[in-house]
Amino acid sequence: MTKRINIGILISGSGTNMDAIINACEDGTINGEVIFVGSDNPEARGLEKAGKKGIPTFVVNYSEITRTFKNNPDSSLLPADFDLEDIRAKQSFFKENAESDKVISFLRTRAIAEALLIEKIKPYPYDLLVLAGFMRNLTPYFIDRVNTAPGKPRIMNIHPALLPAFPGTDGYGDTFRYGCKVGGCTVHFIDYGEDSGPIIGQRAFPITESDSIESIKKKGLALEWELYPECIRLFSEDRLHVVKMTYTLDSGKFVQRTVVKIAQVPIEK
Repeated sequence: MTKRINIGILISGSGTNMDAIINACEDGTINGEVIFVGSDNPEARGLEKAGKKGIPTFVVNYSEITRTFKNNPDSSLLPADFDLEDIRAKQSFFKENAESDKVISFLRTRAIAEALLIEKIKPYPYDLLVLAGFMRNLTPYFIDRVNTAPGKPRIMNIHPALLPAFPGTDGYGDTFRYGCKVGGCTVHFIDYGEDSGPIIGQRAFPITESDSIESIKKKGLALEWELYPECIRLFSEDRLHVVKMTYTLDSGKFVQRTVVKIAQVPIEK
């Protein structure tokens, strides 16, 4: 038998992927249990749904924290272990102007919110943290305090596009506006960039001339609700292994990429 895992979920809205994950745990598709649901948005409708299931919920109000720090940029509000230089060097959201006041303010504000988020999740012995429509980028400050075992990432995200195309907040919209003939969704582990972590799984659907943004979102969501529980199930079976692979091009140049290998047979616990 595989190990039963504890799953934490972060949401910002209605939590439809959260619903799919909870249902998959309840029907045995995933050998696991959702032990908390958190949000950056006190109005997130998914919080009420989780509460009705008896799942503990909490809120870390990012918008309120941002307003407070903007009005009072007091460094004493920062967590004691905050290291601006380390976080700025690791993050890859801002490849240019990483030393600008705007970037520094963002990283400081985000660390304040993430420190509170860490405190909120600390009582729960979770194995996997799942982002299910959580509309906040996580910085190295948070990631390094969750991914404590080298080579064992445990923050998973779903994105509404076939990465690496169309990262960001409106994957289906970007796919539609670009005129793509195929759309899809991607589940990946989180890294220090925006939707740039190693890919676990993808699903695709055709886009026809009669499709609208609304219709491709509907197609995409139906696939998301299948793909996300499947990837979490693979994690629960210890079948996901992140490895670095090196290739030699015809020119003699070496290229390295990070991939998620999926073991064919679940490892017995």
